[in-house]
Amino acid sequence: MEYEAVIGLETHVQLKTCTKMWCGCANEYGADANTNVCPVCLGLPGVLPVPNAEALRLTALTGFLLNCDVPGYAKWDRKNYFYPDNPKNYQLTQLDFPSTITGFVEFELGEELESVRINRAHLEEDVGKSFHFADYSGVDFNRAGVPLLEIVTEPDITSGDMAYEYLNALKSILEYGGVSDCDMEKGQVRCDVNISVRPKGQQELGEKIEIKNMNSFSGVRRAAEYEIARQIEVLEEGGQLVQETRRWDDDAGITDSMRTKEDAHDYRYFPDPDLMPHRPSEEWLATIREEVVELPLARKRRLMEQYELPTGDADVFVGDAALGNYFEEAAKGLNNPKQAANWVINNLQAKLVETETSVVNLKFPAVAIGELIGLVEGGQISSKIAQEVFAEMFASGKSPATIVEEKGLSQVSDSGELEAFCREAIEANPGPADDFRSGKEAALNFLKGQVMKASRGKANPQMVGELLAKILNG
Repeated sequence: MEYEAVIGLETHVQLKTCTKMWCGCANEYGADANTNVCPVCLGLPGVLPVPNAEALRLTALTGFLLNCDVPGYAKWDRKNYFYPDNPKNYQLTQLDFPSTITGFVEFELGEELESVRINRAHLEEDVGKSFHFADYSGVDFNRAGVPLLEIVTEPDITSGDMAYEYLNALKSILEYGGVSDCDMEKGQVRCDVNISVRPKGQQELGEKIEIKNMNSFSGVRRAAEYEIARQIEVLEEGGQLVQETRRWDDDAGITDSMRTKEDAHDYRYFPDPDLMPHRPSEEWLATIREEVVELPLARKRRLMEQYELPTGDADVFVGDAALGNYFEEAAKGLNNPKQAANWVINNLQAKLVETETSVVNLKFPAVAIGELIGLVEGGQISSKIAQEVFAEMFASGKSPATIVEEKGLSQVSDSGELEAFCREAIEANPGPADDFRSGKEAALNFLKGQVMKASRGKANPQMVGELLAKILNG
C-alpha cells in the first residue's frame, strides 16, 4: 500500500517589541537571569496585566502580511498547566477568538509555486527558560511574558522539503514586515510539527503525532522525513499509531516518545477575567494596512522583470533586503542594470563579508556604483582599473571620478602611445609573436597581457588587441 504524509506546522515567533506583553519589563535577550522581571510577569497575587499596544499592532500587521482576515473581536484565555518555567501556572493565549484567521503563504518549491493555508495567527505570551546542571535545575523568567505569535497552518504540507521552504518563506515575510528579527539562535522562532500518514487517496487523516520545540528549519526537515518513514514502517508491519508528543534527537537523527498528547480539555481553558476583549476599529486597521510592504516573492518577480535579472541574482537581493535596496538605488538610470547587480553581488558583498560590516555603514552612496560603471563603459578606465578604484571607494568613500583623477588612472587610448607599448611587447616576446603569425590566435592574448602589464592596466584593451593584430599581420 502506498502512503502519503500530511503535515501541519505551529510556528512560535517572538514579536519585535521593546517591552513584554503585559508589563513594562524589557523584551531583551542576554540580560542577567531574572533581572527583567516584575510582579506581573512573575504572576504574583493581585497584579493586573495591561496589553502591549505595539504587540497588538504587529499582530494585525502580520495578519495582513499573511493574507489573513483580522476579526473585529478577539479575546484572551487562560491555558492552565503546571511547569517550572510557567510562573502563573497558566499561559495567556487565544483559544476560540484569535486575532487573525484564514490566510495563506505562497513560496517556491523547486520550479513550482506552492501555497500553504494559514488557519490562524494568535497572540499569546512566552514562558521562561529552564536550565539543567549537574545536580540542580534553574529557571530564568526574563523571557516569561514576551509577546509570542503562534502561526498555525492547515495540514497542507506533504514533505520535509515543503516544510523547510514554507518556514523560510514565512521567516522572510516576518523580517520584511519588521514583525520579528526571527533570530533562531536567540530562540525567537520555534516550531512544533504535526505529522500523520494515510493511505494515498484516503480523505480521513491518520493519527497525529507532534514533534515539539524544533529550533532549526533544517531540523524540521530532517525530523519530518524521519517521522514519515517511521510511521509508514509501523503501519506496514501491522502496528498501530497513537496520538503522542515526541522529541527530535538531532545527533542520533531519530524521534523519541515523550508523552501521550493532551487534548484541549486537559488544559481547562477559560476566558481571562482580567483582560477585556480586543475590538480593533476599522480606522486603526486601515492605518496598519498602509504599512504592508512588498513581500519577498513579489519582490523577486519584480526584480527579474524590471531589471531583467536571473533567478540567482534576484534570490540574493531578496535574501538580503538591505543589499537589494542598495542595488535598486545603484541601478537607477543605468541602461544595463545587470552590471550594477554584478558589482553589488561580486564585489560589494564580498567586501562586506571580508570586513564584517553592513550596507548601512558604507562610506559611499549607491549612485557611485553607477558612476563607476559609466567610467568603464565610457572608456575612461578599464575593467581592471575599475577594481582598483572600487577598493579605494570602499576604503575612503571618495567618488570614482575623484579617485581616477587623483591617482592618474585614466585609460590610455592614444594610438601612438599604445602602438609603442605594442611594439615593445612584440620585440620582447618573439616566440608568441611568431606563434600568432603561424595561426595561433591565443598567442595574441599573451601579448595583450604584456601590454596591459606595461601600462599598469591603463591601456584600452580593445585598441591594444587591434593594434597588435595590425602590427603582426603587417
